[in-house]
Amino acid sequence: MSETAVTKTFNRWWVVVGALVIQVSLGAVYIWSVFQTSLRASFPSWSETMVTLPAQIVLASFALAVILAGRIQDKFGPRQVATAGGIILGTGLMLAGLTSAFQPGAALAWLIFTFSILGGVGIGAAYVCPIATCVKWFPDKRGLITGLAVAGFGAGAFFFAPLARGLVSGTPYSLFGVSLFQLPQLGVFHTFFTLGVIFLIAVVAGAQLLRNPPPGFIPPEWSPPQPAPGVTQKVDFGPREMLCTPVFWILWLTYFAGCTAGLQVIMKASPIWESYQMSALQNPIAAASVERVMTLGALAVSILAIFNAAGRILWGKISDNIGRKTTLMIMFLLCGIAMLLLDYMRTYPLFLIGICLIGLCFGGYLAIYPAVTADFFGTKHLGVNYGWMFTAYGAGGLFGPYLAARLMQVMDSIPYYEVVEGDIRESFFEAGNYRPAFLVAGVACLAAAILVSIVRKPTSS
Repeated sequence: MSETAVTKTFNRWWVVVGALVIQVSLGAVYIWSVFQTSLRASFPSWSETMVTLPAQIVLASFALAVILAGRIQDKFGPRQVATAGGIILGTGLMLAGLTSAFQPGAALAWLIFTFSILGGVGIGAAYVCPIATCVKWFPDKRGLITGLAVAGFGAGAFFFAPLARGLVSGTPYSLFGVSLFQLPQLGVFHTFFTLGVIFLIAVVAGAQLLRNPPPGFIPPEWSPPQPAPGVTQKVDFGPREMLCTPVFWILWLTYFAGCTAGLQVIMKASPIWESYQMSALQNPIAAASVERVMTLGALAVSILAIFNAAGRILWGKISDNIGRKTTLMIMFLLCGIAMLLLDYMRTYPLFLIGICLIGLCFGGYLAIYPAVTADFFGTKHLGVNYGWMFTAYGAGGLFGPYLAARLMQVMDSIPYYEVVEGDIRESFFEAGNYRPAFLVAGVACLAAAILVSIVRKPTSS
């Protein structure tokens, strides 16, 4: 079949639809902070660092899986790999529902194996396929289309954070504080199982819309940009060639800095807000007040998800117009300033402004770095090449939440009351100071803005 026949019988925008369906489900990884308080109530011996560990490992597993899955999908196509990713992700979360059957030490190991490792591998396998496929179909709109391809990943938490919160506690499903319908109280572990079923079905369905364009595909009425006179640019770098260039490592460090800041806030948004508020309430805190604080924390996660998703589209489109470097410099400056000021934003409106600005910039990193990888190193090996670039996200996912948990200084152990299966019981909340972690991440983002300003495309002699 000719290239013209293929493009006439398949509308390339269907690939974007499949990408969005997949990414909305995968983006639910960002709702981990909604589970933290319930997990610590179920396992009181777990420390802040321990309950953060599954969130760190799922992001690292996710990033490492992107490398392998990228290489496989470069050879065999995106549909099969994304389908396998959906099955692995769903299975991992369903098995995570059995965590309550174990003692605390074994329970943490089981949760890491199921939610973090199996779930992370499934997410990584499904995540890279829509990005690589969309970039190949849309060389004329790389920034915008990678933004759209990963927008669902940021938006997933908007839909699933209130669902998870409602299923855990038996409260209504709410968006922007408006209760839409009542949810049953399943508890945290049955909620894992339920989400696993949803994600398996959605990702496998979206994967069926993915396919690669024919070799040499060029959109109608579009011509590839030409290098400056006298400069010979290498079009396609293999992964080994790419890893030998200093440009790759400069870009990797900047991506790492942005992900460290963004994931630190995204994965800890709810407990950060809870620390701000619980430390300001009179002890012991009534169950109704605790529920109100936690509901606002879950709402913050959802609103943050909107800006995370919007940033992917907004910054992707801006980068098409003013260039990737200029866009990245602006984003790193904004993110760095917001991180440095976040500890002073303790009222709810200010807190939302701070975390949403960080989420907006973080979403942009996820949109622009695939396009930058394609711009600098070509599309022939984009799946595996971006897999290597994406390890910066995994490293940031390990370091960002760890930094927040490790540098957090426990200021007070606050008694509060909560309702569990109709009974009121007393628990304790460890209010923390996250300021040192915010400072480290903020300074790293400002340094990244400087590094981006000096990076240049690799050339061949």
